[in-house]
Amino acid sequence: MVTLSRRRGVMGMLASAIAIMSPLVTPADAADFPARAITLVVPYPAGGGVDAMARVVAQKLSDAFRQPVNVDNRGGGGGTVGTRAVARAAPDGYTLLLGHTGTISINPSLYNRLGMDPRTDFAPIGLVASMPVALLAHPSFAAKTVADFIALARKEPGKLNLGTSSVGTGGYMCAELFKVEAGVDIAIIPYKGTAPVMNDLLGGHVPIAFGVLPPALGNIAAGQLRAIAVTSKQRFSLLPDVPTFDESGLPGFEAVLHYGLLAPHGTPPDIVETLSAELRKLGSDPEVQKRIHLEGGDPLSSMAAEYADDIDREERKWSKLVHQLGLKVE
Repeated sequence: MVTLSRRRGVMGMLASAIAIMSPLVTPADAADFPARAITLVVPYPAGGGVDAMARVVAQKLSDAFRQPVNVDNRGGGGGTVGTRAVARAAPDGYTLLLGHTGTISINPSLYNRLGMDPRTDFAPIGLVASMPVALLAHPSFAAKTVADFIALARKEPGKLNLGTSSVGTGGYMCAELFKVEAGVDIAIIPYKGTAPVMNDLLGGHVPIAFGVLPPALGNIAAGQLRAIAVTSKQRFSLLPDVPTFDESGLPGFEAVLHYGLLAPHGTPPDIVETLSAELRKLGSDPEVQKRIHLEGGDPLSSMAAEYADDIDREERKWSKLVHQLGLKVE
């Protein structure tokens, strides 16, 4: 027979256990947010487009909150390692993710064992920027236009190597989309990040690549790389002489990457809104707009719910290609 005192003891232990398992964020914590440093995880090595956007956001949020916002590059697994780490972090607003189309909208259909669902395991905070991908070539590469490249690829099927960042990233998926739309057989060579593919492209070890613009703009200006076309609907203003794919004989070809800020699912709504409101302020800051523009992107601003809708739209777009090609990564 269970006595009243034993029953009270059991109930006390259960209450303690529930308290331990519950998120350690109180209303007072949310009101004081942020009270210490924030970690902003970039799920790729330093030097790429995601890293560039993260550093713009980190500096401005740090200034606004008067707390350090430290960028933490956790590359690996096509962005899955760092993304998964944030999904499993404490939902208190102190560990955030600079997500982008590859990690959030492509990987769910690409990976068999992702270990998470970016659409349900995160609390979207807001969009930061969009960025086109460019078809880049070493100056010695014979093809000067998209039409030249397609003709060369058809003349030598399977023999041309095209570099991209890792499987599932925006550059990689642009290459796959290009193969389908152009009807060419080329060998896609995925690297572990943007910096390695740029290094090999500059060295002439790979003749052509799909890559984001931030790490390439200086080399393009110096004549060390040649931009053949961009994947956006309109020409990019910093490269006004570089045509779009649509202009280059592939009507409707578009593949623009979206960047945004996310927190782990379960982060208190008050904290999400605090971060979202500050992010929207950044989006209207002329200095931030200029920096994002110089990094090869266009600034975006959104409510948290709008970013969630954007993730869904992009996921539908890219999952269609993934399933069409039968792409899978273990």
